[in-house]
Amino acid sequence: MIHLRRSVLSRLLHPTCPTPGPHANPLLSLHRLLSSAAAAPVSPKPFAVEDYLVESCGLTRARAAKISGDLSHLKSPSNPDAVLAFLSGLGLSGADIAAVVVNDPRFICARVDKTLDARVAELSSIGMSRSQIARLIPVVRSHFRCKSLGSKLAFFLTVFGSFDRCLEVFRLNYGIVSSNLEKVIKPNLVFLQKCGIALTDLPSYAFMSRVICRPTKRLEEALVRANEFGVRQGTRMFVHAVLTFAILSEEKLAKKLGLFKKLGWSQEDLTVAVRSMPPILTIDEDRLKKNMKFLTKDVGLEIPYIARRPTLIMYSVERRLLPRHCLMNILKRNGLLRADYDFFSIAVFSNKKFLDKFVHRYEESIHGLGDAYISSCSGCGVQQLKLLSKDKMTH
Repeated sequence: MIHLRRSVLSRLLHPTCPTPGPHANPLLSLHRLLSSAAAAPVSPKPFAVEDYLVESCGLTRARAAKISGDLSHLKSPSNPDAVLAFLSGLGLSGADIAAVVVNDPRFICARVDKTLDARVAELSSIGMSRSQIARLIPVVRSHFRCKSLGSKLAFFLTVFGSFDRCLEVFRLNYGIVSSNLEKVIKPNLVFLQKCGIALTDLPSYAFMSRVICRPTKRLEEALVRANEFGVRQGTRMFVHAVLTFAILSEEKLAKKLGLFKKLGWSQEDLTVAVRSMPPILTIDEDRLKKNMKFLTKDVGLEIPYIARRPTLIMYSVERRLLPRHCLMNILKRNGLLRADYDFFSIAVFSNKKFLDKFVHRYEESIHGLGDAYISSCSGCGVQQLKLLSKDKMTH
């Protein structure tokens, strides 16, 4: 209204039209000015994708700014509004919807009538409930828009046995949803069966989901490697060997074998260790160096001893090996141990058994032993245990 008044006042004070004749009606001129000002179109506010992502999709400003470029072609909120209504109607929460948009910004560009409704119909036809579909969308992301999703899910349901297991596998390895069933997944499953490996033999869904997405040639090469290291087919370690060699590229495998040799391992040591525990080849380089330094320098173990007991290099130094080593030294110095214990036997005790046998039993003899040990296992360091070694025993 203020704008209208100013416009009228301006045009009355500074007329741009010709000066009216002596017989012109002043009221008519005022009416024309008012009508002209009122009819002047107000420019609509342009659609701002970033603002929409924040206000309607629940994204943070920083996240919205990062992905708004992928949606720069959007000029209207009409289609995104329809998609958000579709997701909300399925039962997705605001947080779930935000996650969908973050992981797949173009999801809000999909046509509800031609694409999204069609996926719901396909999934419903294989027995999926609307609540299950709602749980599936944030996991499969952009693949929800693919026509092949229904047939893939139907196949994976037969492989894994239930929707919840499928969802767990998809979460662990999103890539399995995009893998080609006919050219990759099915041939790999057939190959594993020929090797005598059933899905129930696989140590975890995480391992399995990565392996069956690999090119079949990689699995064939993994079988050759397992045989080279002398891992017997039909054993539990054979399964681990095939899976380990399948996920390691030739370059990474060569680098890891080279690292072991730099640390003093012979080929025989490597063969012995890999044969009994193939996953040692997947251990992080820094962790391997740290574990080997602790085991050889602090504990004083020889490499052949470690190679025959490769579990030792899989344990955490800070949370398991070092605290147990320190505690055993304290018990020895205080004359509380009646026998010498092999370090490997100390390392492999379950937490409960170790606590019962070496901690709780001696808490009355060494005040604060239990708290100090538990603190050291939580990653706080072994300083408390070292201080205990200087204290006198309680009587």
